[in-house]
Amino acid sequence: MDLNQKIIAALLGGFFLIALLRVFSTPLRLALRLLLNTLLGFLALWVVHLTAGITGIALGINLWNALVVGVLGVPGLVLLLLVQWVL
Repeated sequence: MDLNQKIIAALLGGFFLIALLRVFSTPLRLALRLLLNTLLGFLALWVVHLTAGITGIALGINLWNALVVGVLGVPGLVLLLLVQWVL
């Protein structure tokens, strides 16, 4: 493989990478947004758990709460707190 073939292969590889990034940019952006929302929700759930002794507001860290907060994020945490307050 001579130098010209290596340059052409590198250019084609670069174009292929750019095409893949353009095709998958929207799904990747949505996945990153969901991941960020989930992380913020779990952080808020952890803060509520840490401050339960001071505030009197307690939510258990279990599978159900983790699923709700994982899917909905911070609004899911607020929803869980409202459900606990109503019930």
